[in-house]
Amino acid sequence: MEAKKSNLSKLVPMMFAFFAMGFVDMVGTATNYVKADFALSDTMANFLPSMVFLWFFFLSVPTGLLMNKIGKRKTVLISLIVTALAMVLPLCAYNYPVLLISFCLLGIGNTLMQVSLNPLITCIVSGEKLASTLTFGQFIKAIASFIAPIIASWASVQFNNWLLLYPIFLAFAVIATVYLWVTKIEEDIPKDKSSSFIECLKLLGDGTVLLLFLGIVAHVGIDVGVNTCAPKIIMERLALPLEKAGIATSIYFLFRTLGCFTGSFILAKFPLKKFFAISVACMVLSMIGLFVCHTLVGLYIAIALVGYGNSNIFSMVFSKALLYLPEKNNEMSGLMIMGLIGGTIFPLLMGVLSDAMGTQIGSVIVITVGVAYLVYLATRFLKAEKA
Repeated sequence: MEAKKSNLSKLVPMMFAFFAMGFVDMVGTATNYVKADFALSDTMANFLPSMVFLWFFFLSVPTGLLMNKIGKRKTVLISLIVTALAMVLPLCAYNYPVLLISFCLLGIGNTLMQVSLNPLITCIVSGEKLASTLTFGQFIKAIASFIAPIIASWASVQFNNWLLLYPIFLAFAVIATVYLWVTKIEEDIPKDKSSSFIECLKLLGDGTVLLLFLGIVAHVGIDVGVNTCAPKIIMERLALPLEKAGIATSIYFLFRTLGCFTGSFILAKFPLKKFFAISVACMVLSMIGLFVCHTLVGLYIAIALVGYGNSNIFSMVFSKALLYLPEKNNEMSGLMIMGLIGGTIFPLLMGVLSDAMGTQIGSVIVITVGVAYLVYLATRFLKAEKA
């Protein structure tokens, strides 16, 4: 009983860190406001979220190697400090170059956090409970994602300054840092010597690892893609202003939050491969809706479906990756988080295609490609016994 209470007390600061991890999802909201403030094209505006997720490609594997040297907890602490700094910069100056730097820092901090926080959970939870615990962490993360557009919209309407979002999130980042700093967590010491960067990348030669990696790419691409383009679709089809169309982002994150919350219970009782298939089916229906719907209610339903469907994909794929090669825990974490490069690839392709077509249908096409891959993953890979 005491061990359970001890584990719970250690999980609480990790959940605070998961909340701070959710700050990365404010990039969709921020991008739409920055686009309006500086009259940017879709291509230029979508360059901002790309600056966040670009770092997942370059730093994920090195972060996995760093964890082998300094430990998971210290790596998470560094990530929280970098995230706090990202929140400070826009409060000092509000211009495009400063925002690029802030978004880069947010991406660097989030890369460090995503790679190290999930494996840190394995020091407290293991086995079948891992997927549900990671999903609950994603639920906490989704709360931050959900409230970001609401706070920005409220601040914009009430104070004509959406940037008030930054000091609020800064306060939470500081609390998370201090809480984890005073919490002691026992970590497993790697038995083998640290793998090199090239050795980590060679793990992608394993067919299972590659399928999981591409699953993360697709998941994050869909996530950032919908986060960024949902308000634009509504503005384009229904001629609503950003302040009202921005609610679409909140609806997406509301249902992603509900998905993570219910998923943490469902995954504890329900076969993962079946829940994965149901989640993907929700996204397929959503893509149909985003192509054909021209009413506010219809578009809201489509956005809600992709929010719920995409909510648990990360935790399901990530937990399988950690359990597939447990002796390469840190390295696998780095590889999987490198898959968040999808958050860079998708918005750039969406911006280019939507500008070329002159419609947000271009963005929906790119997102649908990601959904199509998850359909493949559900029908081909998750049927395997080892999956």
